[in-house]
Amino acid sequence: MSFNRPYVLTIAGFDPSSGAGLTADVKTFEKLKCYGLSVCTAITVQNDINFKECNWTSFETIEAQIHVLFERFDIKFVKIGIVENWTVLNKIIDLLMSKNSSIKIILDPILASGSNFQFHPDDTKELDEVLNKIFLLTPNYIEIKSLFSDKDVDGTISHIQHKTNLFLKGGHRKDAIGKDILYIKEEKQYVFNPKTHNISGKHGSGCVLSSAITSYLALDFPIVKSCYRAKRYTERFLRSNKSLLGYHS
Repeated sequence: MSFNRPYVLTIAGFDPSSGAGLTADVKTFEKLKCYGLSVCTAITVQNDINFKECNWTSFETIEAQIHVLFERFDIKFVKIGIVENWTVLNKIIDLLMSKNSSIKIILDPILASGSNFQFHPDDTKELDEVLNKIFLLTPNYIEIKSLFSDKDVDGTISHIQHKTNLFLKGGHRKDAIGKDILYIKEEKQYVFNPKTHNISGKHGSGCVLSSAITSYLALDFPIVKSCYRAKRYTERFLRSNKSLLGYHS
């Protein structure tokens, strides 16, 4: 029997609790009938409630991991999570594009952990260059406020929308919690309201959402439908139990 699942690559950190990062991404890919490949950008010391330490992988090791995977697999979609800084991220993106010039990159810009461990909050000078290369940016409401310190939220949204597609996650909104908005590059916007409020917060839910979007894109769904389906998948994940670690059921 031929292998008929698309290969999807996550470039992200390792979380020992498996709630976020590489393992959460691969669980999502597998559940949505994609084959997950992974490149490790950091070894973290954390559980579902406490982030203690982040040990960054050297760019040379990241580069070697990417090279060996592209030697073997046809990779068209990549989800990127934590990376040491925008400079390293730019180098990773350029390497991916050298492997596949039409590759679609979904960036989940993780600037801090849920327990407020800061990764690279102030290093934004190369962010515009990154935005010009990626297919979709998926920040939450806290992260979008930190991307451009000289702009308010509306100004940041407008700036990003001129460069790439933007999916603004609404889990941290004060006015309408759970209301997500997809801003298509230089076009219209789509609002995704929560289907249910009977949910329980989960460690790594942002990773799951961005990985689900990437999975549906790899399965040839258009961007609006991919975001809609990924939101519903994530809601099921959030409803799976009352703990901070969700089930992919």
